[in-house]
Formats: sequence, structure tokens, C-alpha cells
Amino acid sequence: MKVGNARYDGPDDFPEIAPVFPLTGALLLPGSHLPLNVFEPRYIALMDHAIASNRLVTMVQPRLTETAGETTNPALCDVGCLGRITSFSETGDGRYIVSLAGICRVRLLEETTTGDDLFRSIRILPFLSDLGVAGEEPDVDRNALMTVFRAYLEQHRLEADWESIERAGNLALVNSLCMMSPFGAAEKQALLEAASLKARSATLVAMLEMLVARSPGTPSNTLQ
Repeated sequence: MKVGNARYDGPDDFPEIAPVFPLTGALLLPGSHLPLNVFEPRYIALMDHAIASNRLVTMVQPRLTETAGETTNPALCDVGCLGRITSFSETGDGRYIVSLAGICRVRLLEETTTGDDLFRSIRILPFLSDLGVAGEEPDVDRNALMTVFRAYLEQHRLEADWESIERAGNLALVNSLCMMSPFGAAEKQALLEAASLKARSATLVAMLEMLVARSPGTPSNTLQ
């Protein structure tokens, strides 16, 4: 898999340890891009470190049982996504605007942070199966996904660029819809941890069907 100017094809292409960016509700998936507005001093330091080294950052959510604001170093979910910084700019007021490209999911093994570190680092184990995911993934039930997505848009009086959507491969379509979906942290973690693109698509379809069904004013034939 090529991401930016680098290739990631096997275990030797990954570091043992990577910095982590904990962010509730943020979802980065392999093959997708996540924009970040970075302003906290410790994460500015993280970006400085990543830009000066291998440009790799692990996006992960705080553990779902954590209370918001309870601690500056919350326990983390076991699975995150490793991303490469493919573009960045400095704003002049101390922030970074970053585009992070998803490479593969990783399992977080053990923290290696010391008390003197400004940001956290974790030993990671990459999901190497993510590197071989093809763009089309023919087993994805695209019709079911498009049907429920259209129903959701109609229900909320939203529009979409259907021409671009029809041109998108299954990988880009499923992951883009997952990342922009109106779900909370637990649902987004479930989408991240889905075993395959087919499973991720089926999970998203089920979530959207429940969302549409419990919203008022749903036409009786919306999902048929």
C-alpha cells in the first residue's frame, strides 16, 4: 500500500512504537483521510515529532468507559488506526492544520511514555490484513448501503453528490460514509473494529436502518 510518498507492505515497514493522538468521536480508517486542527501544546509537540521522523501518528479513542475531562491521560481503546501525515500547514497562531491518511488499524499493546514526555507513545501491532484490501471489494452489499443512505438523506432533507458517489469504489464509499456518520464514540469504535470491509458496511447499514426507523416521519417504504 502506498500512502503519500511511502509504501507499507509488511511488518518491516512499521515502527514498534508510535505516538498516539486520543480523540473521542474521531474515526480514521485505512485508505481514508482525516483533517485535524491541532492546537494543544502536547499535540503540537506530537506533530513536531512525527513530522521530523516518520510522519506516523496513531489515532485512537479514549476507552468508552472514561468520563470526559476526568484525566489528562485516559485509558485508551485497544484498537486504533495508524495514519501518515500527508500534508500540514502552520497557521501563524500556534496551530497545525493536518491531513492524516489512514494506513492500517493497529492493536495498542503497552504504553512506553515516561513522565518527561509531552505526548504519549504506545507499542503497536499492525493489522497487516488491512494492507491488501482492494478498492472494489465485490462482497460489499452496495445496494443495501445506498438504499439506507438515501433514506437517511431524504429524511433529514440533505443532498449528496450522487455522481461522485456512484463513481467511488466500495472501499472509498464505505469508509467515507463511516467517517461522516452521525454516530457516537461506541458506534464509531464498532465500525473501526469490524473484521472486514464487508462487515463494516453491514454494520453501518444496520446502524443507519435503526436511526432511520426511530426518527419521526419516516415513510413506510423508505427501506424497501
